Amino acid sequence: MFNPQDALLASFIISTIAGALRSMTPILLTAIGENFAESSGILNLGTEGIMLIAAFTGFITTLATNSIIFGLLMAMLVGTMLGLIIAFITVTLQADQIVTGIALTMFSLGITSYMVRIIYGTGLPPRVPSMELTTIPLLASIPVGPTIFTQPFLVWVSLILIPVTYYILFKTSFGLKLRAVGEDPRSAYKMGVNVYLYRYVALIIGGVLAGLGGAYLSLFHISTFVDNITQGRGWIAIAIVMFGRWNPLWILVGGLIYGGAESLSGSIQALGVLRGVPTEFMLTLPYILTIAALGILSKRATFPAALGKPYKKETS
Repeated sequence: MFNPQDALLASFIISTIAGALRSMTPILLTAIGENFAESSGILNLGTEGIMLIAAFTGFITTLATNSIIFGLLMAMLVGTMLGLIIAFITVTLQADQIVTGIALTMFSLGITSYMVRIIYGTGLPPRVPSMELTTIPLLASIPVGPTIFTQPFLVWVSLILIPVTYYILFKTSFGLKLRAVGEDPRSAYKMGVNVYLYRYVALIIGGVLAGLGGAYLSLFHISTFVDNITQGRGWIAIAIVMFGRWNPLWILVGGLIYGGAESLSGSIQALGVLRGVPTEFMLTLPYILTIAALGILSKRATFPAALGKPYKKETS
């Protein structure tokens, strides 16, 4: 016998899962990039700032060209440039990594807010065309498929990057050398590894992926740009990398925890289940659940030995 309550529950679960995949994407992209950076020994706290500037750049470019592809490419280019800047400051100049990252994030908050005010005044920026949805053919044909397996293509890109990143870090000589640089750069240098080069490459990869994560927010999540659009997602991405112990498979688990919490919060608000609960609390629920889960599950995380420590090339 057909039960409307069962159908409602099934719809709730399916929509929450689909929402979780969409919500975790910007964080997952950024966390994968941060995983490369931290595996090389660089703690890049500028991910939030890179996401912010890339989100603004992607939005402005898409609005000017009416092309999401150009918007994404410009966001990736900006991410690359910011990754290079961080690399120059922290690797070449050997400046404090924490101060550098926080400074970039504070600058990004200020400059994006200023540019929005200059261009649009006190009004809201216009909307841009949203990313087209991509359907996985075979999976979309199952009963729950049309909802879960029809997503923006960056969702599938972020998921594909998980096994690719795992393979690169743990099954290739590049990954072995990168992790060696993050554990003991002096020993790696003596073995013929160019420590500076590997750290530069890692930070560029991190910048590109953080740029994609930021562009996803402005080009799909809300299809416009607002102040502080990232809302701390860059910081959550850093926490997820540590929770995942620098293993892409566990980073995916962390991303799903955040995405599930955010999607669940939105679904609960839409259904009006908790009418007496303030909206502000529901908006913070994803962060509360994620931080709690990461705090419990990451107690035994072992940091790369050289993480956060500047390296000076041997002179003899």
